[in-house]
Amino acid sequence: MPAYDPQTALLVVDVQNDFADPSGSLYVRGGERIVPLINIESARARAAGAPVFYTQDWHPEVTPHFQKDGGVWPVHCVRDSWGAELHPDLLVDGPVVRKGSNGEDGYSAFSMRDPISGETVPTELAALLAEASVTRLVVCGLATDYCVQASVLDARGHGYPTTVLENAIRAVELQAGDGDRAVEAMLGAGARLESRGTGRPPPDGDPAASPAGQPPPHPTD
Repeated sequence: MPAYDPQTALLVVDVQNDFADPSGSLYVRGGERIVPLINIESARARAAGAPVFYTQDWHPEVTPHFQKDGGVWPVHCVRDSWGAELHPDLLVDGPVVRKGSNGEDGYSAFSMRDPISGETVPTELAALLAEASVTRLVVCGLATDYCVQASVLDARGHGYPTTVLENAIRAVELQAGDGDRAVEAMLGAGARLESRGTGRPPPDGDPAASPAGQPPPHPTD
């Protein structure tokens, strides 16, 4: 299991009703089953003095992100709706970073992209991590092949040694194998994959991918 300390934060990605409830508009199969596992990790992190951060899709009613407005996805996580709420069984004990509130594609916890212009803007997460002196991340949540993957790749791009909790993620799988391909992409970027207390090491030769418990380099801005 990942070792937590005050510099190793847990990042919980988009565990919201529309994704994690079977009646949600973009239900991720098995999404509700990871909630108890995430709660255990959150309690373990907080007991070790580690901060916990949460993300939340927070879309307007009209956005090019949605199929009805020219995008890819069915309407989901519309701000102030039931679907956008964090799952009621999820224990929330830390800041919540909302993304996509101005109609952007809010896949990553770190950044949002305008679907028309392609312009990318940061979320508040990087500033919150810096303020908390976080140097390592442990990531879980929904969905493996979209928001989890994008968040992990951005975390690695910022220089954070990153561990993904394999048993606390689930994939949308628009195409068969998307989840496995996302995991391979995260491993290829130097993330670690851990499940049931065991880990798969990242590719050799990446000093930034040191596991929790070993001194990492300082993340870049």
